Amino acid sequence: MEKKYIYFVDVTNRDGVQTSRLGLAKLQKTIINLMLDNVGITQSEFGFPTTKHEINYLNGNLELVDRGVITKTKLSGWMRGIEEDVILSFQNVPRLQNVNLSVSTSDQMIQGKFNGKKTKEDILKSTVKAVDTAKSCGAVSIGVNAEDASRSDINYLIEIAQEVKKHGARTFRYCDTLGYDDPQSAYDRIYKIATETKMDIELHFHNDLGMAAGNSIMGAKAAIDAGVNAYINTAINGMGERAGNADLISCLLGVLKSSGMHNKYEIDPNIDLSKTWKLAKYTSYAFNVPIPINQPATGANAFAHESGIHADGALKDRLNYELYNYEELGRGEPEIVETGRMITTGEYGGIKGFRNVYEKMEIEFQDENEARNILELARYANVHTQKPLTQSELKFIYYYPDIAAKIMTVTPYYMPTGSLKQRIDQNFVTQPHLFV
Repeated sequence: MEKKYIYFVDVTNRDGVQTSRLGLAKLQKTIINLMLDNVGITQSEFGFPTTKHEINYLNGNLELVDRGVITKTKLSGWMRGIEEDVILSFQNVPRLQNVNLSVSTSDQMIQGKFNGKKTKEDILKSTVKAVDTAKSCGAVSIGVNAEDASRSDINYLIEIAQEVKKHGARTFRYCDTLGYDDPQSAYDRIYKIATETKMDIELHFHNDLGMAAGNSIMGAKAAIDAGVNAYINTAINGMGERAGNADLISCLLGVLKSSGMHNKYEIDPNIDLSKTWKLAKYTSYAFNVPIPINQPATGANAFAHESGIHADGALKDRLNYELYNYEELGRGEPEIVETGRMITTGEYGGIKGFRNVYEKMEIEFQDENEARNILELARYANVHTQKPLTQSELKFIYYYPDIAAKIMTVTPYYMPTGSLKQRIDQNFVTQPHLFV
């Protein structure tokens, strides 16, 4: 029997950025894709191909794939499971190869979102049509996502999965959209779906009840036990809507270190756990959300001991009170903090200070033209992110200036029609004091 693996699909750049009141600049999303590739994560759901402000970013990142910069992580686009969205996605992003098509499957959502205008049969037919369309547009890998699967009739889920599999879909995503499942129900439902369909299963769990990581691990276990591959959906540092998604590092450690999984189930062999600390730190900076002090593996107290008994035991043998070593995550390197003179570069930075910043990274410009071109891009990047640029960002701008320029370029969709066009043509402005 062919060996089955637990793979990881990170959704930070699709679901994580939907965190209310937060978001990421396109440059930051790109750096996260590069870091995910460095870790060896199987797939990054990198954005929305139907959304106009994403187009340059998505095409730019696929150029990084073409150039051999992103080599291990597949980039997949998310869209609604309807024919129109699929066609628009491939018009906007022609080189798209991996797609996930999302459909609502629970009675609650079918009634609550569509107000009785669509039946289960209607949804099944439109989903199959969307899969056929994606295939005809050139999709290499197609996944179908069942939104609110945990509150959906399991026989209906099996019916959808079996039908889309016939039409070429590769994976079926079980979405616990409201965090409704518990580890036992997750195992039982995933096992039944996988057994009946023999289709690779994606596990997408939200953290509304604090069980997203546990549900993801048990869902993956069920898929493997049923003889199919598992694809755990995660977000870095657990970012996402409401209480967030399953945390990437917690899920990795859950598979690698927990008593029921350790040495029994295997993850994607490309994954390098030692690169995850840097990824978590950068994502925290980009979102401007500190890592909680008690966050597993990456929190400031994850390897801290104060109790006398614990400290004594850890000093004698770290395994007394630590399940895994901080070095395994890439932690332990000293962090240098500048306490004297500091030269930074930003949207108003000059050429002298800019050169100094790059010299510290051991990057030399070939001539004045190159330096000034990169300086202008760095200025735009600072306006773009509204944060001091990191070394990763500055290096990316230097090595891939054309793609950096592309992903930071957003042309507003502005074609006034109707009453708006009439108002603008007449040069009519409402009373200024109303908005100042």
